[in-house]
Amino acid sequence: MQPGLSVVVHGPDPQGHLGELLDALSAEPYAEAEIVVAAVGDWARQQAERYAAQDSRMVVVPLPGGTGDGAARAAGADRATGRWLHFVHAKDGLPAGALRTVADRTAELAGSVDVLVVDHVRSTWETAGAPGADGRFLARAGRRAAPLSDLPQLLRLTPVLGNRVIRADFWRSPEVSALLAEEGVPEDEAYTATALLLGAGEIACLDQVAYEIRELREQSLPPVTAAQRYALVERYERLHRLLAGRSTSEGPRAVLYDVMVRDLLRVFARSGMPEPVAREFFARASRAAVRWRPERHRGPAGFEGIRRSLLEENAYTRYRAFQLANQKRRRAKSAMAAGRRQITAKLRDHRYRRALEEPVDPRLAVFSAYWNRGVACNPAAIAAKLAELAPHIHPVWVVSRDRAALLPPGTDHIVPGTRRYWDVMARAKYLVNNVNFPNSVVKRPDAIHLQTHHGTPLKRMGLDQADFPAAAKGLDFDALLARVDKWDYSVSANSHSTRMWERAYPSRHISLDHGYPRNDVFYSATAEDIRAVRERLGIAPGRRAILYAPTHRDYEAGWSPRLDLASLADRLGPDTVLLVRGHYFYGGAASPLTGLLRSGRVIDVSSYDPVEELSLAADVLITDYSSIMFDYANLNRPIVIYADDWETYAKTRGVYFDLMAQAPGQVARTQDELAAVLETDAWRNEAALKALGLFRRRFCEFDDGRAAERVVRRVFLGESEESLPPVVPVDERTPAPTPEEAMA
Repeated sequence: MQPGLSVVVHGPDPQGHLGELLDALSAEPYAEAEIVVAAVGDWARQQAERYAAQDSRMVVVPLPGGTGDGAARAAGADRATGRWLHFVHAKDGLPAGALRTVADRTAELAGSVDVLVVDHVRSTWETAGAPGADGRFLARAGRRAAPLSDLPQLLRLTPVLGNRVIRADFWRSPEVSALLAEEGVPEDEAYTATALLLGAGEIACLDQVAYEIRELREQSLPPVTAAQRYALVERYERLHRLLAGRSTSEGPRAVLYDVMVRDLLRVFARSGMPEPVAREFFARASRAAVRWRPERHRGPAGFEGIRRSLLEENAYTRYRAFQLANQKRRRAKSAMAAGRRQITAKLRDHRYRRALEEPVDPRLAVFSAYWNRGVACNPAAIAAKLAELAPHIHPVWVVSRDRAALLPPGTDHIVPGTRRYWDVMARAKYLVNNVNFPNSVVKRPDAIHLQTHHGTPLKRMGLDQADFPAAAKGLDFDALLARVDKWDYSVSANSHSTRMWERAYPSRHISLDHGYPRNDVFYSATAEDIRAVRERLGIAPGRRAILYAPTHRDYEAGWSPRLDLASLADRLGPDTVLLVRGHYFYGGAASPLTGLLRSGRVIDVSSYDPVEELSLAADVLITDYSSIMFDYANLNRPIVIYADDWETYAKTRGVYFDLMAQAPGQVARTQDELAAVLETDAWRNEAALKALGLFRRRFCEFDDGRAAERVVRRVFLGESEESLPPVVPVDERTPAPTPEEAMA
């Protein structure tokens, strides 16, 4: 049966992104799609053949290194058999679900539709998934199919082939074939993408993101030649000639003209061309602007109108003078804006200081976690217990604007920098955080600052980072001590932490040796709770779940798993599921785990909250140097340390004790060693469980399931330490049931 959609992946393997793209395609088991990989060069071919061996929908078209994008697209299209073609460059990506979304939309379209345009996002080496301006044009167009004369604004869409899905018969039609046969056209993707809209019978829209443009950081580029600059003008000349040869309304002509003039002026202003090239480019752009200006076309007013008039007059010298004057105007405007910001800051400071003169509100508590990421960690557990034991105290969470929508319904919150933020921060009796509040937050004498921390320290912290510049990264230790001096209480889970906090953060705070409130759940969770979590994660009954949670490396710019997860999953077999959690420092980055979901044996849980539920669902933890090991030990379940770079980590980050000598279980230094531990019962043999017992008695010292209660009674209700529930000895505690027990 003819597939409805052929995805034509084309190009070499730029900076290793081809594998991510093929992972994403393989992860979508949509049988009615064909994947044609026009692989340029040996490395891309080998990558594609490896995936094709596991995915019957995938066909590889090997091409010699150096094959251009146009030729690669043509070769892939020649091999494709689908009714629709979606060209995807090897450097780019497809969001989850894009394959099915596009296939479903094209299946709805009538034969008169030649092109489907879709929305996209753009990623760089610094940012991921940024939306563009195309969405508003697509949303305005709706789902109707129409000729370009009815939808001329579509000519403003980003001109890439990835956001156009093309009917195969149209692509192979004599008209398009002749268009693509012109010299220089196949390599000019922007021209081809626009020309397809000009030549289409009808166009349909999909205002859902179905493509990701990746802008790679080029390591070296040859200088742009004069001929390449002039080619931009020729591209628009060619498009206008193509449009003039078709019977069409004035709408597309006017939009194409506006796009051309805006683009030519933008390139002229920003490209830094040498003077002779700039003069010639301006002259050619001027001729094009005069030649293709539609009759009765009215240009914009203001500065843009002046620029266009000078271009049409070919007034190069006057245009440069106008540019210079405009730059001076922008600098003056920027200076005025800076002045307004200073005034605003002064007003904010004035309001804040006035609020600080108001009485402290004994019924108001501010909570924050992980630099305003939301309701999480020890502050969340304390807030929950506060609602139970002291409901008269009102909690308000500090959360960043971009994460406010993710808060639980009904959560009262403040956004940093807003007027209410400063008012609440000034009046709150209680300030609770697992990191420090900003320097600008004033600690009032009658307010109480509770520092909960968010882990047990293996790595050096606070002042102890001074000798480890890779970890400190320019940390202002004087400012740090000023923040620490605001603490009234510091929560601790064990005596080791108490000593290290006092050493790393020397101040007059009182240590609350009450346990970590977030770990209470490890003693209160029931078998039903554990079954529910595993069901949410898609872990089938009878499967062993391994939680792999590596930590952040200060000496690495980004995160990638230090294990070949696909290979490890294959070796451990179908009865094992890997739950992989990247460190929260990389929350904004694209996951390197994309595509490993296809077997259901590797699950990316990096964004799953709370992390305590992942621990409850896991039969065993694999970590390196993450503090999750200290929390997980409360469950009395096996822990395996994967320490392939221990010496490097210890030297660059600094550590408080030798984990290799005091590990909570088996230690593996290579992936083969790790697989061997997990393939046998070594991960839970007598030696591993003995090491776990010693580790647990040392580092789970105060965690017994009642930590939150002790903290609330001591800090918020003012009870004496002697009146608090005593800590139950480690050997007398009963942690939550194991998954095996819960599923019995």
